[in-house]
Amino acid sequence: MRTIVVTGASSGVGFEAAKQLAALGDQVIAVGRDPGRLGAAMAEIRRVARGPEPDEVRADFESLADVRRVADHVLATYPKIDVLANNAGGMLGAYRKTVDGFEATAQSNHLGPFLLANLLRERLRGGRIVSTASEAHRRARVDPDDFTGDASSWSSWGSYGAAKGENILFAAEAARRWPDVLSVSFHPGVVRSNFGAGKAVRFFWRVWPFMTSSKEAGELLTWLATAPATELTDGAYYLGHKVKDPRPWVTDPELAARLWESSARAVGLTETAGGAGR
Repeated sequence: MRTIVVTGASSGVGFEAAKQLAALGDQVIAVGRDPGRLGAAMAEIRRVARGPEPDEVRADFESLADVRRVADHVLATYPKIDVLANNAGGMLGAYRKTVDGFEATAQSNHLGPFLLANLLRERLRGGRIVSTASEAHRRARVDPDDFTGDASSWSSWGSYGAAKGENILFAAEAARRWPDVLSVSFHPGVVRSNFGAGKAVRFFWRVWPFMTSSKEAGELLTWLATAPATELTDGAYYLGHKVKDPRPWVTDPELAARLWESSARAVGLTETAGGAGR
């Protein structure tokens, strides 16, 4: 039995993966933002569970205090974490800042997951982190020193693409800094769901024929969470079941290191766990 934390588990890819993992008999800790959606998701996850009672934590990753509460609960309850599926995030329809002062896409997709991984790092020894990234990273560039952005030049796709690039950079840098934790990122496909910014984008997700179902994307996350470590490449970016080269700038270790250190400062980590192991 594995202990697996799945963020963004109230709908879409995270929900499907949490359900599949619970059906395999794993201890699932499902993290979701919306109480109504999370409650409905948990009813289904509990219905199919074949192992321990699934656990739930409500948290909004636009609040770093919420992320810390997730970590506090997990650390107080579970002596070991086998998998952290950092899947929370999304695309916004308009620029806004979080309560912590960061652009909301950057925080919910990157800074919040980065903080959670660092807070859970010691319990993840011998385990793995699976980060949900996206081919949307090919549309954008990362500024490792700017998590606030400029409202006048902000765009949904640009901000989301940058955050997904940060997910890929995080996975690769975690593999370098934390050799005792397997770390991968993946593109779940263009998933047919309610994900997206604004009515036009959500309509596109619903009607475009070349789509991946949430169930299929969840199966990919489940595979990355459960496949023998010898079958996976540490630090790699996956498209389907194969390693895919991201855009060259996402493979830059200097950029990844700068992003890591600036992210640590942004979320208030005085030191990054395992940083001396680089």
